[in-house]
This record gives sequence, C-alpha cells and structure tokens, in this order.
Amino acid sequence: MLKNPSNQQRLMFVVTEDWYFVSHRLPLARAARDAGYEVLVATRLGDKAEVIRREGFPAIDLTKMWRTGRNPFSELNAIAELVGIYRAHRPDIVHHIAMKPVLYGSIAARITGVRGIVNNLAGLGFVFSSRSLKAALLRPAIRRLLAMVLNRPRTLTIVQNSDDARVMTKAIGVAPARLRLIKGSGVDPSHYPVPHQEEAPLLVVLASRMIRDKGIADFVAAAAQLRRNGETNARFVLLGAPDPGNPRAIPQAELDDYNRDDVVAWWGHRDDIGGILARSAIVCLPTTYGEGIPKVLIEAAAAGCAIVAYDVAGCREIVADGDNGLLVRPGDIAGLAAALASLLANPARRAAMGQHGRARVEAEFAQDRIVAQTLATYAESVTP
Repeated sequence: MLKNPSNQQRLMFVVTEDWYFVSHRLPLARAARDAGYEVLVATRLGDKAEVIRREGFPAIDLTKMWRTGRNPFSELNAIAELVGIYRAHRPDIVHHIAMKPVLYGSIAARITGVRGIVNNLAGLGFVFSSRSLKAALLRPAIRRLLAMVLNRPRTLTIVQNSDDARVMTKAIGVAPARLRLIKGSGVDPSHYPVPHQEEAPLLVVLASRMIRDKGIADFVAAAAQLRRNGETNARFVLLGAPDPGNPRAIPQAELDDYNRDDVVAWWGHRDDIGGILARSAIVCLPTTYGEGIPKVLIEAAAAGCAIVAYDVAGCREIVADGDNGLLVRPGDIAGLAAALASLLANPARRAAMGQHGRARVEAEFAQDRIVAQTLATYAESVTP
C-alpha cells in the first residue's frame, strides 16, 4: 500500500489512456499538487508513462480496462482491478474520466468507501452518439447504470456542454444538484501568439485522432469539391495519429493514400500543434462523435483561427455561428465546402472571427478558470 504519512488529501485520477491524461489533465494535476493534494494517476501505461513519472506523480498501471472491451468477464475483472487499487492506495477523492472509468470506478469507490467521487464525462461517447445497433442495445443499460451511480451521496459529475447537461437530467435522471458544467479541459491563451499570422497558401486544418467519427471523410470530400471548383489558394491538411485501439480507426494504408491524391495531406502526429494553428487560416472539424468540447477547437480559437464545424453538441459550445466560426448541418458536405469557400474568400471575416474566438477563450475556456472550477468540485465532493 502507498502510505500517506502527512495530512494531505490523496487525489487519484483514473483514465484509460496515459496519453489522454498528459494531453488533457496534466495542468490540472499540477495545480492540484500545488493546492496541497497528493496526486496519483491510474491509467494504462504506455508511451507517456515516463512523462507522468517525471512530474512526480505515482503511476499505477491499469491492465484490465480497455476502451473497446465488451466481454462481460473482462469488464468484471476491470472493476475488480479498481477495487484492489482503491484498497491498496486509499484515495480520499477519485477523479474518473470518460464513460468506463466513471461507471466502473464509481462502483469500485462505493465498495471500498472512497470519500469523494468526481466523475468527468468528456462527452457521452459512442453509446449515445452512434446510430449503430450495438449502441442502441447498450444505451438503456448504460442509462440505468449512470442514474444509479451518479445520484449517490458525495458524488459530483462534470459535464462539458449544456447539451450533455440536459441529457443527463432529462433522459438519464441525474439530479441537477449532482452536476457541474465545466467547459472542457482549458487552454492557456498565453501559449498562442497575437496577432494571428496566416501563412500562404492558406492552411485549412483538421486535427484529431484519425477515426471516422471525427468527419475525416467529409473533410476530404469537401476539399475535393473545392479543388474541382478551382480552389488553388489553400492547402488541406489532416493532423493526428491513427488510433488502433478504436474500432472506427482509419487504417494506416488509407491515410497514406491521402498523400498521393493531391487533395489533402496527412501530416500524422505533430508535437507542434500550437505553432501550426498559429499560422492556419481555418480549423475544420466535421465531427459527429459524442464529445464534451473538442480541445482542438478551443486551441483553434485561442490561436485566433476561424472555425468551421458541424452543428453538434460540444462544437456549438465553443463555436458561435457567424461570430467566431460557422456551423454546418451534420453530413452536409456541400454546406461544409460552401462554408470553407466563403471564409477562404474573405480574409477580413476570418480575422474578425479569430479575434472573437480568442476573446471567447479568455472569458470562458482559459485554463486557470477551468482548473479553479475543478478544484472547487474536489472540495465539494468531500464536504459533508
């Protein structure tokens, strides 16, 4: 057992992927440590394990929990593993991130008597966004489980957008008093230079994991339509790595093909995403995935980019249509192409949208604001 000889409260993050913790929660973990918490991280340890350890956070390997697992015995093993981890490390507060950790971790926390439970649903994910038969079959059971675990005493659940908050209260039955609306994981606006400087030819970027639900095919189709219409003053670029653990991942061979057809370029994973956004004209995300708020859209707004996105939950939390970007009906490829074309042809409008987006981030999505709201939620979770 990891002993805690001081009077510090012990906070444990529980998230399936170490890369997600590093990309979305590392600043929060640092702030929690600075606020006096002893911070531990339970995750599937991979390429980012050393990053976590170098920060001084004990890293606990989750070996039984997989994002896409559906075998009932494996899922029970995942709950049992969390029970063992909570008994061994005795956290005062657990912060569960995403659907499986929320469901399984909440059960394990109740079994082991964890004082405070903070659940973070960064979107409602596959089960609530997909129209597949599998999602339809899973949805009623997930609704019942969520209602059961999220309405317990000393349990607070963070949602990232107002659409998800309505689903949680009206469709699932979570008491409003148990919900906290905290808009994303936040970004530090000071990391993005002002004024925004576009490069030529104009750069139109889709940055995400390379999975189909992020709208990769729609982006490519819209770019091809613009090329056919004579658009030569723009480069269309895909940024992001494949996600082999996701059943909707785009195969490497298909991504490589994009580099050969002269419509879009696939640049793969890049560590300098902030620098790329700082010189991009438009960030496009035609996602239909059940996200909280796509972090890349917050980053895009902070960098002063105009945004084109589908009008779905999460995207419309950061994009005000006509103000800092354009929202398009989901699946409308012609509308997507038209929105991109209109902004490519109007530099003054792009610049105004970029300025409005930057101001919006500073007012609502800045990292300091998000961190303060989350630390307040931790304190609430252990208040009698």
